[in-house]
This record gives sequence, C-alpha cells and structure tokens, in this order.
Amino acid sequence: MAQVLEFKLPDLGEGLTEAEIVRWLVEVGDVVAIDQPVVEVETAKAMVEVPCPYGGVVTARFGEEGSELPVGAPLLTVAVGATDASSPGSDGAAAEEPSGGSGNVLVGYGTGAPTARRRRIRPERVGATAATATVPASAPAPVPAAASALAPAPVPVGGVNGQANGQVNGRQGPVAVVSPLVRRLARQHDIDLRRLTGSGPDGLILRADVDSAIRHAGEATEAEARPAAEPVAAEAPTVHVGVAVPAAERIPLRGVRGAVADKLSRSRSEIPDATCWVDADATELMAARAAMNAASGPSGGPKVSVLALLARICTAALARYPELNSTVDTAAREIVRLPGVHLGFAAQTERGLVVPVVRDAHTRNAESIGAEIARLTELARTGKLSPAQLTGGTFTLNNYGVFGVDGSTPIINHPEAAMLGVGRIMPKPWVHNGELAVRQVVQLSLTFDHRVCDGGTAGGFLRYVADCVEQPAVLLRTL
Repeated sequence: MAQVLEFKLPDLGEGLTEAEIVRWLVEVGDVVAIDQPVVEVETAKAMVEVPCPYGGVVTARFGEEGSELPVGAPLLTVAVGATDASSPGSDGAAAEEPSGGSGNVLVGYGTGAPTARRRRIRPERVGATAATATVPASAPAPVPAAASALAPAPVPVGGVNGQANGQVNGRQGPVAVVSPLVRRLARQHDIDLRRLTGSGPDGLILRADVDSAIRHAGEATEAEARPAAEPVAAEAPTVHVGVAVPAAERIPLRGVRGAVADKLSRSRSEIPDATCWVDADATELMAARAAMNAASGPSGGPKVSVLALLARICTAALARYPELNSTVDTAAREIVRLPGVHLGFAAQTERGLVVPVVRDAHTRNAESIGAEIARLTELARTGKLSPAQLTGGTFTLNNYGVFGVDGSTPIINHPEAAMLGVGRIMPKPWVHNGELAVRQVVQLSLTFDHRVCDGGTAGGFLRYVADCVEQPAVLLRTL
C-alpha cells in the first residue's frame, strides 16, 4: 500500500522564517526521486532549490508561484511505496526492507519518515569478492551478475547527492549537509557528498569543503589529460576536505593591553553611551596659536600645542557643564559630580594606548597644561609612568587626528562620564562670511554617559567647544 508523506518547507539555515516560491520544478503526478529538487524558492539572502527527502509520486502541491510560505508550512505530498517490491528480471532472492528518508537533513527538519521500499539484489559470487548493492524498486533491471561484480557499486537514487543509510567512507549514518546551496553546488560539479569529510561542527559539510573538492577534481582531470609521454609524478589526488591551515596566533591579553581591554569592555557593558559630533572652522584657533608662539620669541619658553589649547577649552566647557565631569555610583544609584578636573589624554606608545592624567587641569592655563602634557608624554614613551599618573581622570581628550583620520566614536574611559574626540585639521571648502572659502576644518565628537545628562547638555557642551575653536576670543571671558 502506498503511504502519503507530507514534505514541509524546511529551515534553510539562514535564520529566516519564510521563503517565496519562485518556480515549481515538478507537477502533480510526477515521479520524484529522493533528494530531487522539487521547488525553487527565494529568501532574503539567496535563491535556493529545495530537494524532497522522499521518493514517489507527487500527489499535491501547496502554494502558487510568487506566494510566500512560512518555515514549516506544507510544500507538497508524496505517495511512496506504490510499486510492488518484485520486478521482471528478479532472481527471487530479493527481500523487501523499509528504508528511511534521504538523511540529507536541513536545519530544524528531519527525514526519518519511511520512503519508497527498496530491493536488495544478491549478485552471483565471482571469486571471493561478491558485492551486495541496494537499488530502488523503480530502477531498471540490474546488469548480469558477472558484469556487476566487476563494475563499481551503483549510486543510490538522487545521483551523487543522494544518500542511502549505511556505511560510507567508514562512516555510519546520513550525509551531514545543512544548506541546499551546498548540495546544488555538489550536484552541478558531480561531487559525491558521501565521500567528503566535513570541516564544520560534528562533520558538517560546508561550501568550503565542496569548493575544495571541486578544485581537487579539476587537478585530477588536468593530470589525466597530460600527454602519455609526460611522466606523472603521482596518481590523481584523493579528495581531502579540511586542508590544514596555519594555526592562528594567540596573543595574551595582559599588561597594558589587558588593562585597556578590561576597561573598554567594562565601559561598553556598563555605560549607556551616546555620541554627537560637529564640524568646526579651526582657522582662527590655528592663527591664535601661531600668534602665541610668535609672541614668546626664540627663547620665550615652550611652544603651545593645539592639544594644549583644546585641553584648555575643555576645562572651560566643563566649568559651564559640570554634569560631564562626573561619575556614576551604581551601588548607591547616585551621580557623583567631581569638584576638580583631572584631564586625561590618549597617548599611543610602543606598549599600547595609555591615558596619562593632567592633575587639576582646571587651575592651569594653556601654557601650563601644554608643559604637563609634554612631560607626561615623554614618560609614556619611555615606559616610566607611575600608576598614579595613569589613574584618577575625570574627563578624557582624545586627539586621533594625528593618525590622519577625520572622525571617530570614542569609547568612554570608565568610570568617567564623557570623552571628546578630535579629528585632523585640514583645508576644506567652507562658507565664511557668506562666501565659499578654503578653511581649516576639524570634526569634534563627544561620547557621553546618558545617565548623567541628556542630549541638550551634551550638545551644549560640544557647541561651546566648537565656538571656542572657531572664535578663541570666547575664552577670554574665563581666562
């Protein structure tokens, strides 16, 4: 008696929940073999031919071309086991036995239901190497025993991608294939999936495994095509999947690198940060710096750096917006506003990124801040910074413009509440006094802890910094 089995739309292994029917590959009444593609569907990522795990006669289809079906919805039904176990040419030694599905399992979908019954044909023994082959009941009559004993074992229904239960390459069970794309690729290149050892979890056969097999098969074909006079160094290569690759380098996260990793990870996990940014015309700031350094004369002291000016602008902005010079006590659920500004600045060294801290930056002028930054930077380069000089910061300034980049989204230096990032200062087209001109433009980025303030406060801080960059005279009010 025929058994009608329902084939449902499987999970295609792409994290998707539905697929659109593009084209049916079979009609009602068609005879299908195990693992024969029956429908072409399209997901948000790919076009896929879906194979049927049962062999038999199609009795119904569900869904029209162009319609969308959810995963798990019926695709079609197949009547299996409709043919008699016996057939002309049988030697009477055939025995019926139930068989499982194809075994080519898709994610979230099994093929354990019984499929079309098969016959076991016992050919005559030739010498001591008699073979037992399994063929479908609907297949043509077997070749004579004398010939079959000398010929390769037949491939099960479904071509090179079919899989009968049993031992293959020393492995018991079904072929571990997830993606229909992998099976279609193997079918197009006549690759026998039963002979591959997958490199994925639990021997899962991946596309890379099939690609490797295709390359090896191509090499074997080229070797066979060489002229007879040309010696061949070795036999055609055997397909080996999972070619050895150099071991990945492992670098311990310890020392400075480990401390930075811990602090940044804690910042991302604990602080609900947000970033805002603005472009500013730094032409006047650069002119003011040049005037300061020119006024000091050849021996008038150290030059004032751009970083020192930006640091002084930050201390003035924090005086106006003290919310950003704070920290959060999570245990007490309190925001702690700090009385002084200890300004950290990011410094890249051979040992990694460090953040020296300028103590009491709110009490210093631009020249004093610049001198302290120069001193701490030299200690950082020589690896002589003490732990006290690397801790206790309340706000950080990060000048990544030295690396030739325009913008960034800074990660807050935990447990601080904000960080100002500064990109490179470079000539750009800019509207100045109602006319297009080439000006020195810089991008400023502020990342802030949204627990200590809202966007209005953060935007006000950033806008004040930009105003001071564009018009340094604004600072005269607080100097």
